[in-house]
Amino acid sequence: MLLVDDYPDAREMYGFFLARRGYRVEEAADGHEALDKALALRPQVILMDLSLPGIDGWELARMLKRDPRTLDIPIIALTAHALNGEEQRARGAGCDAFVTKPCLPHALEAEIARILRAASGAIPGGA
Repeated sequence: MLLVDDYPDAREMYGFFLARRGYRVEEAADGHEALDKALALRPQVILMDLSLPGIDGWELARMLKRDPRTLDIPIIALTAHALNGEEQRARGAGCDAFVTKPCLPHALEAEIARILRAASGAIPGGA
C-alpha cells in the first residue's frame, strides 16, 4: 500500500497502525513522490491526502486513473476536506473511496479491506 500525506505525524500514525495489522506500507510526502512510487511499486491500494504540495491529490488521482499502468489501483482519499461536495469532487477525480480524518484506525482498515475486496479479493500483507 502507498500512504501519501504531507504531515509526517499522519504518515507515522496511520503507517504504524496499518503495518501492525499486516499491511506492507510505503510512504510518500508529496504528489511528485507519490506518482514516482505508484509507477515504480504498483501498490494494491493508494491511501492519499488530497491537500498535497506539488501535485495535489485531486490532480494526482486524475493522472493515475489516466495512466494504463496505474488506472486499476484503487485510491482512497484520506482527507480533512469534509465540506459538502468534497466527496463527489474526489470521486470525480478518480478516488474510489473517501474517508475524512481524523478517523478511527479500525474504520480506516475496514474501508481498505472493502476496497481491496471490491478490486480483486486481495488480503492484507500486499504492497
